[in-house]
Amino acid sequence: MKATVTVNPTARDFLIAARNRGREQLQDILQIGELTGCIARLAHMLQRERGASNIWLCSRGRLFAAERELCIKEVDTELALFRRAIAEPDYLPGSALFVSLACALHYFEQLPALRTQITAQQIQPFNAMEQFNITLRHLLSIVPETSNVVDDSGVARALAALFSFMQGKELAGQERAIGALGFMQGEFSDTLRQQLVDRIDSQQHCFDAFCSMVDLPLRQQFLACGEPCRETERLRRIACTRFQHDGDEPQRALRWFALLTTRIDALKNVEDALINAVMVQAQQALGQVLQQTEPVESDIASWVAGHGGYDGERYFDRHLLPLVRQQAQQLETMAQQLASLQATLEERKVIDQAKALLIRHQGYSEEQAWQTLRKMAMNQNKRMVDVASAMVSVADIWRLPTKE
Repeated sequence: MKATVTVNPTARDFLIAARNRGREQLQDILQIGELTGCIARLAHMLQRERGASNIWLCSRGRLFAAERELCIKEVDTELALFRRAIAEPDYLPGSALFVSLACALHYFEQLPALRTQITAQQIQPFNAMEQFNITLRHLLSIVPETSNVVDDSGVARALAALFSFMQGKELAGQERAIGALGFMQGEFSDTLRQQLVDRIDSQQHCFDAFCSMVDLPLRQQFLACGEPCRETERLRRIACTRFQHDGDEPQRALRWFALLTTRIDALKNVEDALINAVMVQAQQALGQVLQQTEPVESDIASWVAGHGGYDGERYFDRHLLPLVRQQAQQLETMAQQLASLQATLEERKVIDQAKALLIRHQGYSEEQAWQTLRKMAMNQNKRMVDVASAMVSVADIWRLPTKE
């Protein structure tokens, strides 16, 4: 609906038009919230299909056949609901959003051909994973485009937090797929290992951004169920160092997949709570707009006074989503920053060297050595790698015979 004013417009006319436009935008946001829920469910199912397809391909069709078929059915169900949600797109703002929708649908139209290649085992697991990744990237890019016209700072902040979280969850899904691929093959190439480290680090950046934008209950929900468990951390360390074939590769891959799936399912619960928070924020803002009365001169003066100057906090909230979109683009290029990734890998090697010293000289188990280093770092208020580096630097002392 177009905003209309009189032939000789006044401040009051434009204030009324602004309120009407804001009400229309908030009503659209409620529909967009439902679309975002469809996107989140579709992405979650597609992430599952990606992981199941990886294990199926790596095992040459021996594992996860039934799981993969179930994932395909669930993706197709959610895709049908997604198409229904965008069948009448009048409530969607901006041409850029329509471009994002076109790109996502293009890759979904190629999904049957990809599935046929996977079924015939005519595609390498890594290449299949990359095609799923591209489809998911275009699907998730729809979310920030839905908010280009959002004026309410609270709604903008809620949407920014949601998009950061969805990016982090997708990176966790990529971590699951990469780890399953490496463990099933029995080795991690340098490229695969660097990609794994990249996904681990990048998702943490996204989750840190999410935590900075939400209230305490949502942060607590994430910290209670979204952080990786001890065994996941142990398998991460194995993957990020050169481990030897021991015949346990398939079992280790399945254990990895199960652990990461449990975590990603828990992240989905947080994601659902975030989508609900967006809806609640939009409903509250809409309620305030609907309660507003016809403006009088005093209202106009107050409104002008409140909007005439630069408000840093309001400006920041309004521009959170462009910043988050820029962050997502930066994350896409992080895989190419080998120097940073190599530094992270070297830190893990130093930690493993210090852990080996404790195992060899103190008789600790691997878990005890890890917990000891972690406790020392916490007590000294230092990073674990700094404590490990100090320990390794005096490694020669450990080799001296004990004085009688």
